Amino acid sequence: MTEILPILFGGLLLFIYAISKLSSTLQDISTEKAKQIIEKYTRNLFTSIIVGTVLTILMGSSSAVIIIAIVFINAGTLRFKQAIGIIMGANIGTTFSSQLIALDIGKYAYIPLVIGLVIGFFAKKETTKKYGNALFYFGMLFFGLFIMEQSVLPLRDSELFEKWITRIDQNLLQGTMIGGLITLIVQSSSATVGMAIVLGKQNLISLAGGLAIMLGSELGTCSDTLIATIKGSRQAIKAGLFHLLFNFITIVIGLLVFDVFLTFVLMVSTNQSLENQIANAHMIFNIAGVIAFLPLVGITAKLLNHWLPEKERAV
Repeated sequence: MTEILPILFGGLLLFIYAISKLSSTLQDISTEKAKQIIEKYTRNLFTSIIVGTVLTILMGSSSAVIIIAIVFINAGTLRFKQAIGIIMGANIGTTFSSQLIALDIGKYAYIPLVIGLVIGFFAKKETTKKYGNALFYFGMLFFGLFIMEQSVLPLRDSELFEKWITRIDQNLLQGTMIGGLITLIVQSSSATVGMAIVLGKQNLISLAGGLAIMLGSELGTCSDTLIATIKGSRQAIKAGLFHLLFNFITIVIGLLVFDVFLTFVLMVSTNQSLENQIANAHMIFNIAGVIAFLPLVGITAKLLNHWLPEKERAV
């Protein structure tokens, strides 16, 4: 175990760093375009959901998209009502990264690493360099995953690890709390779900355990968006609280219907590997969560407006 941990954490740190740099690079490339899209296409709930989904896929981070929305709210270019759909769409868009992680392409990570490095070194235009950097960090992300995959192989023979995983499988609430805690520490739900997928690739975790950790990651990811609302306007605070309430309520529903959810995932993932099943579950859960929460959007917004009414302007 002592030999595994340094390599595992090294791969995890590389993965988290790559996610952070990739997200910031993509934001740098597309923030102005994102601002134009957000201002133009967030006039109703459904188009806002689409905008949130697409931007999260392009930027590679749901937190980045939600934080940008909060920044726009504080700047007065976006209102809480418009941000609701963006937040819900961001939850759908983040599942795209899970599907990528589930693909067995870690051993080919050196290709985008080399190409991105060459472009970054030799490109003369700043924009071209940014695209090269994005490609390099994309390769680094999968290289970090590959290191993690290789590091956990010896855990197959570890009785201690087997007992720990068995406890997660038997206690879904504990597994969910572990997923939330990991996300709180690493500040990335993609990293947490990625770890569950990596363990699934090596058959070191069951589908139920992977789903429990995935559910917890959905709650843990709210921390950075709540931090972004500190000293923000009431509209921004309401957006952060809506993200928390939306994720919390959908997680509770997910736990209540867990057995049905598990059966449905197995049904739609017939003949697929465990890592694909976990990635599919992440996508199904977030899409179903948005659909299930649609009737509650109005009442949730009213409650938040009631709890945090706009300050009356001095005459």
